[in-house]
Amino acid sequence: MNNDTPSGTPPLNAPDPLEGGADAPIGPLRQPARRSRLLLILAGFAVLAYGLDQLTKWLVSSTMREGEVIPVLPPLLNWHFIRNSGAAFSIGENFTWFFTLVMTGVAVAILVQARKVGSIWWSIALGMLLGGALGNLTDRLFREPSFGMGHVVDFIALPNFAIFNIADSAVVGSVILICILTFKGVPFRGTTTTPTAAE
Repeated sequence: MNNDTPSGTPPLNAPDPLEGGADAPIGPLRQPARRSRLLLILAGFAVLAYGLDQLTKWLVSSTMREGEVIPVLPPLLNWHFIRNSGAAFSIGENFTWFFTLVMTGVAVAILVQARKVGSIWWSIALGMLLGGALGNLTDRLFREPSFGMGHVVDFIALPNFAIFNIADSAVVGSVILICILTFKGVPFRGTTTTPTAAE
């Protein structure tokens, strides 16, 4: 009999380790601890995405001239410093205020829904989405030319593709993960384990 259990992050279709098993205690005393862990996971991924985004933007804007191109892994990857007034991947330029409001709404919606999340994978997805949204929102609010109209720093350049940043990557990654979770039927609120009566 093999009692070994896999380590690391659980498969998407596996029972959530934070939900507990058949012998796990069930009741209101366990709910706050589980919810706190899920919120910490969400916050951790949000801080990671936001921190990496702002750090890389600071490095690029402080060491490169706008329009400058630095080969990294030519011809596949270059740093190309531009300022983007549109949405992710330079879509919808000249609608800066609109995208500022959209990102603000996304961030508020995630914060509102965060207390309802009951799945570790949904916590990761929402954390990445929140960190990415806040990363670009920070640029919109505090970068030139003006408050709410700031241009986002983009610098990751791939062949025949738009120039983007870490926040864009986090947002797209979170959307892909959300689509996978939805397709696989992973519930947002997690699963509720209930005791069964003995036959």
